[in-house]
Amino acid sequence: MTIAPRIRRLVLTNFRSYRAASLSVERDLVALAGPNGAGKTNILEAISFLAPGRGLRRATLDEVAFNEGDGSWAVAAEVEGALGLATLGTGIEPPADEGAVPTRQCRVDREPAGSAAAFADHLRIVWLVPAMDGLFLGPASERRRFLDRLVLAVPPDHGTRVAALERALRSRNRLLESPSPNLHWLDATEHETAELAVAVAAARAETVQRLAAIAKSHRDDPFPSAEIALDGWMEAMALSSPAIEVEDRYRAVLRENRDRDAAAGRTLDGPHLTDLAVVFAPKGIPAREASTGEQKALLITLVLAHARLVADMTGIAPVMLLDEVLAHLDPDRRAALFAALAALGAQVWLTAADPALFAALSSTAHLFAVAPGRVTREA
Repeated sequence: MTIAPRIRRLVLTNFRSYRAASLSVERDLVALAGPNGAGKTNILEAISFLAPGRGLRRATLDEVAFNEGDGSWAVAAEVEGALGLATLGTGIEPPADEGAVPTRQCRVDREPAGSAAAFADHLRIVWLVPAMDGLFLGPASERRRFLDRLVLAVPPDHGTRVAALERALRSRNRLLESPSPNLHWLDATEHETAELAVAVAAARAETVQRLAAIAKSHRDDPFPSAEIALDGWMEAMALSSPAIEVEDRYRAVLRENRDRDAAAGRTLDGPHLTDLAVVFAPKGIPAREASTGEQKALLITLVLAHARLVADMTGIAPVMLLDEVLAHLDPDRRAALFAALAALGAQVWLTAADPALFAALSSTAHLFAVAPGRVTREA
């Protein structure tokens, strides 16, 4: 049985362009309409902070604070979720000293939580935003970040492991900078690096394997089917070999490549260099060679497939945040997207500058008019 959490009330305090804002929602579709720069994406970003990570803009904690505030901000949501009714909240306190690094606080039913990973017990969140439009043409690092966001929606501790792997690799690189590195410390660092690398690679491999099956199977949709794979030996090996074997092989690789990596100033092999390969299946061409419209449709395919995957693997249909997606679709594809979203049974938050794009949802969605610093429910 799949549970579909709903955000029933969202409250923003000193967040981005909002000194204070509150939205009450009873429906599964939430449509935010308003001119560019009015603050529609800010609302979606606030919701994205109810998931592990840095939100859909990858902003620092101080960047999202209201310009005329005291440096603090808060996002709170009443959620009808996987564990019943709950109040989730996150934010930062006013900085105690100038230059102090803010610490994000998280609460569940007003009780402190260790991190935003605790929110995953109540809801999962996936999103599609305009910044992803260049995904297939950009560097591999952007695709890895996109991939890790996909993985993070299933095991919420994946982001912690990725960050720990990055720290371990930096530690190894620093040791290799020395003409005579301490071999004991180098062995220990490579041991830790291999353990973390295999955990990260295995989580990515499992997610992509499952996602590929879903993305390839939907050939009847107006959105194109996609072929997805990982370009990395460790992920491939993780699907067929015990973790200890993969760890031993990567430790050997690290040991053999010490001189090469020292000369390069970085580690030249490992999951930190893995790429996500996507093929536009109807034409059998790499996604980077598809047209702009085809790439946008492919992104929608991936996000819909990911939402289905999250529901299948966790039993929780994710809340979906779709920022300025409708303007790029013709009427037939808009109708197909609405039908696909309805079939998911999830709560969906959409934005558009033109409220006419929501006309087909007039009887099923709550429509909010967004103006600078203000949100008003129209229907």
